[in-house]
Amino acid sequence: MTDIINYINNDIKAINIKESVSDVQHFFSELTFSHFPVVEEEVYIGSIESEDIISFDSSKNLADYRYSLDGFFARNNMIWLEVLEVFAKNNTNLVPVLDETNKYIGYYEINDIMRFFNDTPFLKEKGEIIIVKKRTLDFSISQIAQIIESNNGQILGLFISDSDVDFSQITIKMSLGVVNEIIQSLRRYDYEIISEHNEDNYINTLKERSDYLDKYLNI
Repeated sequence: MTDIINYINNDIKAINIKESVSDVQHFFSELTFSHFPVVEEEVYIGSIESEDIISFDSSKNLADYRYSLDGFFARNNMIWLEVLEVFAKNNTNLVPVLDETNKYIGYYEINDIMRFFNDTPFLKEKGEIIIVKKRTLDFSISQIAQIIESNNGQILGLFISDSDVDFSQITIKMSLGVVNEIIQSLRRYDYEIISEHNEDNYINTLKERSDYLDKYLNI
């Protein structure tokens, strides 16, 4: 799998803080970036947002609006999940990249990061997705893994897809293993199964009983 740093772009130069607002407005009118990095003497000082630049006085320089710059960035040694977190927290489609000495070296675009994600086994490999729910204080990632692996399942990926103070929802993708046995084992450890599965004998039994009851009541 390609290393994420290979997705760093530098084909468009960062905006200089001395640029006129009108030039920056024109820049954004031709592109679809939500933000773009700004530098001063080759040093990254923040990113300007496209929605902000529209309201600025076009007769001024960007330096007059230094206070409006957003300071988010990614390091070039971050793993892709950390980079994705920067995108999500800042509601942006572009993230500047700095090296360990804080030197600006380019930027990531969200489409490239999603393509990288698409190449991970979690999405690329075929498998079964199970979504479970349990009290936030009670669930355990290691316990879920142990349950699946003890039933000859192999986990391709696992993440907390929803969470609050009371409950957490965990999405699991796995290959191998008998789905019904894994589901029943999870239930025995008080995990509620959110996803639907044709192999789920418990649900199938409930459905058969419900169908029987409907037929009985309609006699």
